[in-house]
Order: sequence, then C-alpha cells, then structure tokens
Amino acid sequence: MLDSPLLGRVRLGHAPLLDRQRSVVATRLTVTPERADAPPEAVALLGLLADVWPAEPGPRGPALMLNMASEAWLDAVLGALDDWRPWLEVPAFLAADAVRAQALAAYADGGGVLVLRGRPVQPLPGALQGRFQHVIVEQAGAARPGEPAPIGEFDGTLAALDAGFQRGAPLMLGWPLADPEPATARPMPSDVQVAIELMDRLRREEPLDKLEAVLSKDATLAFRLLRYLNSPAFGLSVEISSLRHALQMLGYQRLGRWLALLLASASKEPAMRPLMYAATRRGLLLEALSSDAEMRGELFICGIFSLLDRMLRQPFAELFKSVPVPQRVQQALQDGSGPFQPYLELVRAVEGGAALDLREAGERLMLGASEINRALLNALLVARQLD
Repeated sequence: MLDSPLLGRVRLGHAPLLDRQRSVVATRLTVTPERADAPPEAVALLGLLADVWPAEPGPRGPALMLNMASEAWLDAVLGALDDWRPWLEVPAFLAADAVRAQALAAYADGGGVLVLRGRPVQPLPGALQGRFQHVIVEQAGAARPGEPAPIGEFDGTLAALDAGFQRGAPLMLGWPLADPEPATARPMPSDVQVAIELMDRLRREEPLDKLEAVLSKDATLAFRLLRYLNSPAFGLSVEISSLRHALQMLGYQRLGRWLALLLASASKEPAMRPLMYAATRRGLLLEALSSDAEMRGELFICGIFSLLDRMLRQPFAELFKSVPVPQRVQQALQDGSGPFQPYLELVRAVEGGAALDLREAGERLMLGASEINRALLNALLVARQLD
C-alpha cells in the first residue's frame, strides 16, 4: 500500500477545510505533476488516494477534496473516477469549457461534490447550472442568492479565520498557523499539568504505581489515552485496559511519544482544533521521514510540539522549563536552529502545497518527492485512524 512509482512524479500538499465549529470537514490535497508535459496517471493516483480515503463504509473522517494543479490531470482524473467520489476542485476558467461541462455535470449527478475555485467572469454552461455546491473566494461572506456556498481563503491568522465566519462564510480554507509565538505565559489547565507530569515520570522510568497515581488525577485524560492506544493506528491484537497494561505492551519510550500526542490535543477550545489537527499530522509526517529509531522518535515530538506554544499560549522558552524534550527538538522550536529546523521547513512547504517550495525543502534534506509523498500519505492515513 502507498508504494507506487507515481509518488516520485508528483508533488503533494494538503490544507484543511474548516466549519464554524473549527472542525475539519475536508482535506484539500493539491497534486502537481513534476513535469508539465508528463502524461497524466490518473488511475495510479486514484488508487493511492483510495487507500487513505476509502470509499467503503467505516469510521468517517474528513472528506478528500482534490485540487489538480494541471488541466490535463484534472481531465484525466475526472474521466477515471467511478464509484469513489472525492470532492473535486475546478478553476472557474476551466469550468467554462462546454466540452468539460458535460463530464462535470455527470460527476455531480452521480453524487460527486464539485467545488468552483473563483467566481466565473461569464455564466457557466447550462449543463453546470446548480451543479457546484461550493465556491472558493477571498473575503467570503454569506451565500449570494443562487450561488454555491462560499469557502473563504484567509491570511493564516486566527483573527482572519474568525472574521471570515463573522462575515457569514460557512466554510474556510487554510491553516490558521501564522500567529506569532505568545510573549507571556498563561496558567496551564489541570489536565495539561497532569500530562506533563506523567511525561516527565515516564522519561525517568518511575515505578508503575507512581505513574498510575498521577494518571488517576484526571479520569478524562486516562480515558483519552486508552482510546488512543486502542485505535486502529496501533494495530494491537489485544485491547489495552490500563496504564500498567499499556506499559507492558508498549514500553516507556513508545508510550511517552503517544502521551506527547495527547498533550498536543489537550485544549478544549474550539479555536485550537485546527492547530491540534496540524500538530498531529506534523508529528506523524516527520516521524515517517526517518529510518533511524531514535531520530524518528525525536522528529515525532518535534512535529507534535511545533504548535504547542500557540495551543497552550506559552512561549517555548517558558514551556520547556516544565515539558521535557530532547535537545534537538528544543533547538528547532525555541531557537529556530539545529538539525531538525529543515524538517520543520519541509512541513511548512507541504502545508503550503507549492511545488517549488516542496522541491527546495526536500533538496535541503536530500529527500525526493517519492519519500516525502509516501511519508505524507502514511501520516494522513494514521491520523484518520486516530481522529
């Protein structure tokens, strides 16, 4: 699974589509061919993506919204789609083509969701009237009469995200990750304090009875930890019923890594949901990029904690006084330096989706498109199993 020569011939980027509750309703996957003149490989691409976003019944996570950065590839994908129906993003100038309009209308009539990128300069062909469910625009507000539901793009700040929803936009597209690191610390919630204490005790490999005593301080935290451990992402053959059982099955180091994931998703504020979504996928992506066991564990922590300052509203310099992290992680997150800093730049390039940025970030780490794309798809797959 997720092993195809095609992974070396495209560049993949992803971004979330957010609703008013700040929940992710769809993942926008941007697909850019490495060579503009390369023949489209739509069947191979759709086969790979169906492994991550399966069509069969089961736990449903965010939908897939395909953004094909090539007219030829868009047409090829449209012709290859059958029973599997991801959302399909179509630039307005391409939707105006009468020949393509028939295929798009048939896709919508078969249950596919069509998303228009930009408002058309001229009316769309009659076959497409009423077929688009959404339209991506800047400064989106409430839907106009007879227009698809707007999806707003914004500058990456939480304030801009909030402003879009206040104008009436039902959905917003993008990463609200551009806010600066907080300058002053705020008090930590009690469940976060418990998670940090447990991480520190795990790092020192304290006896099980002490670890269980710490976890018993917060029943909700204990429940969430066990839910993570029993998720399909772990692939365990038995159900984990207690922290003691988890340690017996996983060991201190592996359990500590997943406690870090729990810490990064501890905020109860709806505004923090996109950041928690991003942090989980960052950690899983960075982990998948290395074959060295120790480095994988540290890269996982680096990605998971990369937005912790914003989620907990404390600067990294203050956070790392109480949150135990490896030196290379602290260098990257607090100082913007060290061997892990290029990995964070690669993560940001993947979130931006620009092929040139992806290529340059990969070259700095001597990683090709195939390695980066495989790691990304694996990360998105595991994250869906954890959601």
